[in-house]
Amino acid sequence: MLSVDLEHRFPGLHLSARFEAPPGVTALFGRSGSGKTTLVNAVAGLLQPDRGRIGLDGELLLDTAARLSLPPHRRRMGYVFQEGRLFPHLTVRQNLRYGGWFAPRGADGAEFDRIVTLLGIGSLLDRRPSHLSGGEKQRVALGRAILSRPRLLLMDEPLAALDEARKAEILPYLERLRDELRLPILYVSHSMAEIARLATTVVLLEAGRVTASGPVAEVLADPALAPGFGLREAGAILRARVAAQEEDGLTRLDCASGPVWLPHLAAPAGSEIRLRILAQDVMLALTRPEGISALNILPATVRELRAGEGGVMVQLAAGGEPILARITRRSAERLALAPGMPVFAVLKAVSVAPESIGGPEVVTP
Repeated sequence: MLSVDLEHRFPGLHLSARFEAPPGVTALFGRSGSGKTTLVNAVAGLLQPDRGRIGLDGELLLDTAARLSLPPHRRRMGYVFQEGRLFPHLTVRQNLRYGGWFAPRGADGAEFDRIVTLLGIGSLLDRRPSHLSGGEKQRVALGRAILSRPRLLLMDEPLAALDEARKAEILPYLERLRDELRLPILYVSHSMAEIARLATTVVLLEAGRVTASGPVAEVLADPALAPGFGLREAGAILRARVAAQEEDGLTRLDCASGPVWLPHLAAPAGSEIRLRILAQDVMLALTRPEGISALNILPATVRELRAGEGGVMVQLAAGGEPILARITRRSAERLALAPGMPVFAVLKAVSVAPESIGGPEVVTP
């Protein structure tokens, strides 16, 4: 468990943040200038805040009141930046071995082979960074950080400098780190798609303040927080399990609220995945629609309505899990929506982010 409580002033920004990061991937999300990188640098020991207290698993890393501040090398953090920052004169193997110099004494040497296999970089070991793609450099940087045997992995927008193809290449490896190594990660991002796919906990920052934090499914589905994530990115996450590969090429998923069909996913039956459903891709009906092309229609109950500049954000309960729908005020009035009212959620599009190891990439039908 990481515990953070600090304040720091910059020209134009007063950072005052307090949150806890449980095991898993904790994502810091916010617009540029909201204080995300400053927080990570303070955790790493690269920045001394004006006031602060940071603890990890019961050990104090920083307590300005007691004049305690462990230097970065004693905090044992792995840090992955936007760029790989590999040593250009060293091979991939040598860059990775460099990380091992910072591992505790007696660390298992077999870990090197495991990490190389986990990140799929075995064929790159004799190359130099100048002969690597952006995605390959980031995988090597990840490996180097992990081989230092950190207590916590810090990642400051590690995919921001990559194009969409390279992001799609590296995301499955990040999932493997989360699921196989069980290494706690503090992950900075302004990409809601990355957070929905990777995070277990999310901390929302606005102008240096923590406006919300908690389990990712709960926070993303809170209609009051939708403006902070951006109306186009607002949505919810459902858990699903691959039930069957249908003869017509569709994959049937089982959710708590009912079945959902998607174009074929290369995932075995029983695989657990996440469904990211954008609020703008959900229509509402009072009766089950007939004679329409949409396959995915889920019974739900209205939980909450919140009006704003972008219309009305409606939180639904579908099989006990939350779904968000963004509709116009006129539609909300025509349907006379109210909490407790039964409705049907028509899903126009669903993005899929895998939770299982080696699962399918994010797709949008």
